[in-house]
Amino acid sequence: MNQYATKKSINDAVDGGGLLVVAQWEAKQGEADKVAAILDRFLPEAQREEGVKLFLISRAKDNPAQFLFYELFRDEAAFKAHQDSAHFKTYIAGEALPLLAKRERTQYGLL
Repeated sequence: MNQYATKKSINDAVDGGGLLVVAQWEAKQGEADKVAAILDRFLPEAQREEGVKLFLISRAKDNPAQFLFYELFRDEAAFKAHQDSAHFKTYIAGEALPLLAKRERTQYGLL
């Protein structure tokens, strides 16, 4: 799996607030490496979106079927644009979601 990080500093990313989305995925048995390969293609596209301030994806060390997303968007409109993007529809909705046993997502406002 490629490095799932960005070169933007945390201070730069959180400046001005935004909408934080934290998601947890668990791949179906035997599908984790396929999910990781999809995310390798998806992540650079997501990080280049205009409204994305920070976008990180991690894979659990003790259970490689688990993935954690930490996504900071400029605002609700940027989050909607992310979900409407071609790369989200192709990689996430079209390819990754059918391979998941579990998907949880929570939205937060920065303090």
